[in-house]
Amino acid sequence: MNKFVIGIFTLGIASALAPTSAEATEWVGKASYYALKGRTASGVRVGALTAAHRTLPFGSRVRVTNLRNNRSVVVTVNDRGPFTRGRVIDVSVAAADSLGFRSAGVTQVKVESVSD
Repeated sequence: MNKFVIGIFTLGIASALAPTSAEATEWVGKASYYALKGRTASGVRVGALTAAHRTLPFGSRVRVTNLRNNRSVVVTVNDRGPFTRGRVIDVSVAAADSLGFRSAGVTQVKVESVSD
């Protein structure tokens, strides 16, 4: 392959991986759950349908869909994380129960921003 073809191929891969807007509104990856006893990064306690995300503002609502069984739930981001490589979101125990993956601990999900 010549340098021009390699450059076009590399550019195509980079643009396919990059979000189409300034901030991604959809993520696909692994989700886990957590049961925090203290306060979250936002200063409140973990609620029934809350989650931790690395970059979304506190109070953001996202729909989390378990790609293995197609169950979904809307959660509110009130904490930071997950800090384990390959994970896109941590959800509360109640959300993990609703999504049907608590016994597995981790599952493949799609996370989508929900407008209010």
